[in-house]
Amino acid sequence: MKSPLKLLIAFVAASSLAGGCRYIDDDLSECGVDFEMEYELELVTNLTTELETELSLAADIAVATSLRNYLSNIFTDFAHDVDLSFYGVDGDSLRLKHMQDVVDANQTRYSFYIPARQYMHLATANILDNGIVTIGDSTICHTSRLHQAIADTLTPHRTGLFTARLPMDVYDDRDQHFDVKLYMANCAAALVVDTVGSNIRDLKVVATGFATDFKMCDSTYYYNYTPIFKPDKLDVSEGGQVAFVTVNFPSRDPHPTKSIIETTDPFVSQTEANALWQWRTYCTMKDGTIVETKLGVMNPLRAGQFRVIKVKANDNGSVQPGTPDLGISVTIEWNYQDMGEIPLG
Repeated sequence: MKSPLKLLIAFVAASSLAGGCRYIDDDLSECGVDFEMEYELELVTNLTTELETELSLAADIAVATSLRNYLSNIFTDFAHDVDLSFYGVDGDSLRLKHMQDVVDANQTRYSFYIPARQYMHLATANILDNGIVTIGDSTICHTSRLHQAIADTLTPHRTGLFTARLPMDVYDDRDQHFDVKLYMANCAAALVVDTVGSNIRDLKVVATGFATDFKMCDSTYYYNYTPIFKPDKLDVSEGGQVAFVTVNFPSRDPHPTKSIIETTDPFVSQTEANALWQWRTYCTMKDGTIVETKLGVMNPLRAGQFRVIKVKANDNGSVQPGTPDLGISVTIEWNYQDMGEIPLG
C-alpha cells in the first residue's frame, strides 16, 4: 500500500554571496528563488495479507478485527507531526536548519529561507506521540538517531515511525523541486493464543530480540542491549482466543537487503537459542505453578512488516505453535525469583 502525504514546503534559496542580502526585514526578491519539497509516506506493509492469511477462519474474525483496529494508527500514511533537519556536508556535518510542526493533515505548506549550498536532509514523521522513541544526538548528521528508551521492560511503540534521508544541492539561480520519500522504521507482531480446554488460570506474554536504535543517515539499526516488551492484551469480544500485540523496531536480519515482503525464506536455525527474536509465554496453572514457553522465531521481523503467530495452550501450561519455523523451549515450574529474568507484574 502506498499513499502520498503531500506535505508541501516552499523555501527560498538565498545566495550567501549576494551583497547586502539578509534574512530578516529585507526584500529577498533580488537574492533568492523559491523551491519546493514534497514529502510522501511510503507505506509498504503486509498487514492485510497477514491478517487474511493467518486469521482466515470464522473463529478468528473477532481477533482479526481487534488487531486491525489496534494497528490502524500504526500502519498509516497519516502524519501527525514532522521533524525536518538540514545538515552541512563538510567537517562535522552540523545541523544548519531545524523545523518541527504538528501537521494532522494530508497536506500543508510552510515557507522559510535557506542558504544555497549542499545539504543532507533528514526527515521524521510521527515521533511526538510514540511514547518511548525520541530523536537523539541530532545536532550532527552522522549521530542523529531514533533512540528508544532504556529500561528492562518497555511498552509498545504508539505510532508508526517514518524517516527519510536526501542529499540536496540547493541553487539560487533556478527553480527546484525535491521529492522526499519516507519509509517506515518500526514494525509489529501479534501472538494469538487459543486457550479453549486448557487449565490455565492466568497468562502473561512478553517479546524480545528487537533493535534499540536507528541511525537515520545510513539507515542502520543498533542492538545495544536486549529489552523486553510487554505487549498490549487486546479486548477480544468473543471466542476462546487471547491476542497480544507489540510495536517495536525490527529484529536482527541475516539478509538485510531483502524486501520486507519476502517473508517465506526462513533463516536456517534449528534451535530456540539461535532464533532472531522471541515470544515468551508464562502460564499460571490452577495449583499456582508457572510454565514458561520460549518461542524462537527464525524469520526476521523487518521494518513495515506485521507478523501473526497462532499457538494452542496445552493442558500442562506449555503452548504449541502451528508453524514449523519456530524453536521451542519449555520450563515446567518456572520460578521468577530463581531466574530473575522477567518482571511479570
